[in-house]
Order: sequence, then structure tokens, then C-alpha cells
Amino acid sequence: MAAHVPKPLMPLDDALRGLREALQTHEGPATEVIDSFEALGRVLASDLVSPVNVPPLDNSAMDGYAVRCADVASDGVALPQSQRVAAGQLGAELAPGTCARIFTGAPVPVGADAVVMQEQCELDAGAVRFLTAPKPGQNIRRQGEDIGQGAMVLSRGLRLSPAALGVAASVGAASLTVFKQARVAVLTTGNELVMPGQPLPPGAIYNSNRHMLRGLIQATGALGSDLGIIPDDLATTRAKLRQAAQDHDLILTSGGVSVGEEDHLKAAVQAEGELHFWQLAIKPGKPFVFGRLRRSDGSHALYMGLPGNPAASFVTFLLLVRPVLGVLAGEPWSWPAPTLLRADFDWPRADKRREFVRVRRNAAGGVSLYPHQGSGVLTSAVWADGLVDLAPGQTVQRGDVVPFVSLSDWLAPPAVQCQA
Repeated sequence: MAAHVPKPLMPLDDALRGLREALQTHEGPATEVIDSFEALGRVLASDLVSPVNVPPLDNSAMDGYAVRCADVASDGVALPQSQRVAAGQLGAELAPGTCARIFTGAPVPVGADAVVMQEQCELDAGAVRFLTAPKPGQNIRRQGEDIGQGAMVLSRGLRLSPAALGVAASVGAASLTVFKQARVAVLTTGNELVMPGQPLPPGAIYNSNRHMLRGLIQATGALGSDLGIIPDDLATTRAKLRQAAQDHDLILTSGGVSVGEEDHLKAAVQAEGELHFWQLAIKPGKPFVFGRLRRSDGSHALYMGLPGNPAASFVTFLLLVRPVLGVLAGEPWSWPAPTLLRADFDWPRADKRREFVRVRRNAAGGVSLYPHQGSGVLTSAVWADGLVDLAPGQTVQRGDVVPFVSLSDWLAPPAVQCQA
């Protein structure tokens, strides 16, 4: 009898390519209009074009005095004050040979071409003496200097940060068109799982993945639904997946995707939909599953099965789930770009798979390695602030340069990203 030859593990880049292709045919997110005051973390669904100039008029960058430079051609000239202009007021045209008291943000009077800060002025017998002659344009913020009328200020696909919301408000946008948040169902599997607060019987473990995955989903801005624990039973597993698919964009599970007799998720997905790929050439995270689940109306929900070991579940969420959630929220596909840093550790035992090791930047400018890299060691994900991406067969000697990606970049990708 011929020996069984196991199917080769799928490289991570092939898996990412498969995810992108599946998303291209998947129904995109719907849109809604919401109050811009409530739009933090949402993804913009249409370009925002400014109907106004920002600032709307030339205004003063300082508390001081508005002048005509021709009237203060040399140091020590004194001029009478003809008016006072506060923020929110429009002054009269500045009479030649006079100055106007002006405050930060106030419109510059017509005729004035400079503002002299008050620290460079002295009051002298009812007049204002200018210690230093100004230059044209000094301390004046020009109309439209920040944003010109008709300019596109925020682009479609941008996840709205606090600064972006400030920009939207500065152009008068009371509401914004955003993509609806992705709906994600979370299911954890295993008869051995017990929730915190309950007694811990012999052989049982507390369900850490349920808390962690819900937190990761919330951190991406998606709407997470906790659907509880699935017992190790095929019929129950199928029923739970069928129910979850009806009103969620993505069903996310942890555990039950390996090759054990009590691992039923792979068979359940095949029965309730289709399996696109299973088992990746990565460490940790080999038993990852991606597929689709049928809905009663003929459409599909996406399915992603993560390993049960918590550190492996954490890493595969970052590598594979996070970019998918971005697209489901209306963002472009993205993978954060690595930074090359010095390895302050040795990694002498290379693996055939691509490895993602948990590390932390240190005060010396390098990265240190968490001493226990097991797939069940979740404390490594708390201690670490990033991952080092090691190619198959790669070893590391102290002092080598390695590609590092911070955990914060995984969860909140920067504005400039590379595509995997």
C-alpha cells in the first residue's frame, strides 16, 4: 500500500491572495449617513470636498497690532490706535497712518499687511511704538491657507481619526457618509472550556479566546456578537454556523479546526457552505480555515476558523482576519509595512514554516525576544509590542537585522501601507 502523502501546507502569501480574491467577489459594505460628531473610527464612504476656505478670511496668528508696513518702515515708529478687532468681529478698513489692536484669530482689517506681536510693541503716550519694523505677511494666516474651497480634504476609504473629524468639522460637515460596520459573530469551541467566574473542574480550562477575540474585533471598529461556546458535536456545530451566517458578515471561530476526532468545524463548514483552504505554512497558526457559509437567501457569509491555542489565535487574527475586517468596513486591503530593527536575540532553530515571533523593542534600539514562544503562551502577546517575520528556514544571530511590525500597526494600519 502506498504511503499517505500529506497535502503541502499553503504559504501565507497564497492565503492572503486567496482572501483578497474572495473579497473582490463578496458583496461590499452598505453605507449610511451619521452625525460627524459620532463618526470616530468609522470609514468614509465618499470623498469630502470643502465648500469653504479654511480659514475663511485672512486672520491674525498673534495677539498684537495690525499695520500697513509702509507706515512702519523703520524700528521705533509710533502710530495711534484706530480700532480694536477681536476674534469673530470684522473691523473697518485700516486708515493709513494708524494701527489696529488685534487678537489671535481675528480677521485682518482691509489695508493691513502685517501683524506685529504685542511683545514687540510699547504703549507710548496713547500711541503704539513698534520696536521692530515688520515684513509684509508677518503673523497673518491667509484665507484658504489650510484648505481651499473645492479641495478634497478627506478621501473615501479613510478610517476617521480624531484629527480627521476635526477637519470635517472645520469645513462645516455636520454629517458624513460612512460604510456600515462589519458584523462579526464569535464562537469558541471545546467541551473543556469554562467561563471565568465558574468553578474549574479537573481537565477544564478558562475560555481566554472568547474575551481576546471580542476585544480584537472591538479594536478594529467592527460590531462583534458573542454567540457562546460550541460543544464538540457536529450537528450542533452545523446548526450554530447556519444560524450565525444569517445576519453576520463574518463568522469567526477558535478551536476545532485541527485533525482530532473532536474537531468538527472543518466538516461543518463543508456541509454548510464551502471550504476555500485549510492549514497554512505559518507558525504559530497552522490549522487556519477559510471558507463561506450559505445563507437562506442564497448569499454567503465569510468564515474564518482560528486555532484554539490562544497565542496562535492572536497571531492569526492579526495576519489574516484584520485585513479582511478592514475591507468589510470599507478600507482598502492593507498589510502594515515592516521596520528593519536589530535583533538582540539568537534564533538558532529554523522552521520549515514562516514564523512570527513575539518581541518587544528595547531601550537600546533593538528588539528582545519573549523567552516562551509556544502557541499557548498568551502572556507573550501582552508582553510583546510587535512581531518579527522570519522566512522559512531563517535563523537569527544576535545583531542581525530583522523585519519588525508593531502590534499597534496591525490593529490600526498607518496611512502608508504595503500590500501583501
